[in-house]
Amino acid sequence: MRPVFRQVLRYGLFAGAAALVATSAEAAGKLDVAKAKAQIDAGLAKDYGGLDALYKDIHQHPELAFQENETAAKLAKEMRALGFEVTEHVGKTGIVAVLKNGAGPTVMVRTELDALPMEEKTGLPYASHAVQMWQGKPTPVDHSCGHDIHMAAWVGAAQRLVAMKSQWHGTLVFIGQPAEEAIGGARAMIADGLLTRFPKPDIGFAQHVGPGPAGTVSYRAGVNSSSSDGFEITFLGRGAHGSRPQLSIDPVMMAARFTVDLQSVISREKDPAAFGVISVGAIQAGSAGNIIPDQAIVRGTIRSYDPATREILKTGAERTAKAVAEMARAPAPKFVFDQGASAVVNDAAITARTAPVFKAAFGANAVEAPGPGSASEDYSEYIIAGVPSLFWGLGGIDPKVVADYKAKGQEPPGNHTPQFAPTPEPAIRTGVEAMTLAVLNVLS
Repeated sequence: MRPVFRQVLRYGLFAGAAALVATSAEAAGKLDVAKAKAQIDAGLAKDYGGLDALYKDIHQHPELAFQENETAAKLAKEMRALGFEVTEHVGKTGIVAVLKNGAGPTVMVRTELDALPMEEKTGLPYASHAVQMWQGKPTPVDHSCGHDIHMAAWVGAAQRLVAMKSQWHGTLVFIGQPAEEAIGGARAMIADGLLTRFPKPDIGFAQHVGPGPAGTVSYRAGVNSSSSDGFEITFLGRGAHGSRPQLSIDPVMMAARFTVDLQSVISREKDPAAFGVISVGAIQAGSAGNIIPDQAIVRGTIRSYDPATREILKTGAERTAKAVAEMARAPAPKFVFDQGASAVVNDAAITARTAPVFKAAFGANAVEAPGPGSASEDYSEYIIAGVPSLFWGLGGIDPKVVADYKAKGQEPPGNHTPQFAPTPEPAIRTGVEAMTLAVLNVLS
């Protein structure tokens, strides 16, 4: 079976399985959202200070992919204190926390553990000054993607579900996943037996903070994020003195031509109605202005929503690189394609069951996203492996700050920027509310 058709079939089968789970949960009775939210908020009034402290501690002490030893230990301690059975070092630095509460569905709740190799420039009193080894050299580390918000909300949701154990039945599988930024943590946990050593989830939930107004949630059925693939191309040339280019085969020229010509794959080969992006993010060549080097390395990323477009962009990039080298009378380039995360596809039945709960809880602050996001997320690995899921967005910036930026025709700093600074309150509170309600809605 071709990979494209196999992936589509998987999504279809999982959607059907999720519909059966949702239907059985519906038959058990509907959640009283107002009552449940009031109970959650009452618990948060008592426990929020601890979540805020945990968030700021994690933010000040970020760790890179597969180095999240202290972060994982902190979360493991929190979950053991709540009565979960915790297993550490799953997928190297991941954790799995299981709580059984009678017969019922098994629900997975995921948070990420890792930070990014970049310097924080927010000026916050709890800003990160951490440094870790990355690619062989000391590098500043920052939770500039918002995983620290996710972890605090993850612990908060566990607290509330434990406090409300009399109102639900089933099994909770809370996972702390390493290396989301490296697009390897989900695969590592699955390879280490996440779905065989522990109860197999019937449903999965996850959320991600972004630069929208804090207090909001956004969701959509179907494709929710892009696939993400990387490439590295080494153009091989012949070095020469900068004053004698006729003796060279110039790899810098090849890299430059490739960077420009590559966009014709987007403009002339891809369906204009289909989302697809190819970006070159790094070109490395040479050492001095008067030396033509003998090779140049080009690195980039490919994003798309559907498998067919993904294949067009990949093969188009490789073909363009070969054509550029042939035109320069150079050897064939070395092309390394790094397949990353697939698109996250939200289950229609789970989305349909959860959306009314979000609407009832958050009113106008719960919105259906008009289309998928362009960022990627390796949560897709769990869906492909058989966990039908809903992955939603969480606003993270003070609404007044968002409004001020909009008034100036600008947007607030977003994820993966040195200035990304989510507002803990109410972002964490909303994350706890949304996750707890989503879980209660399928287990009550």
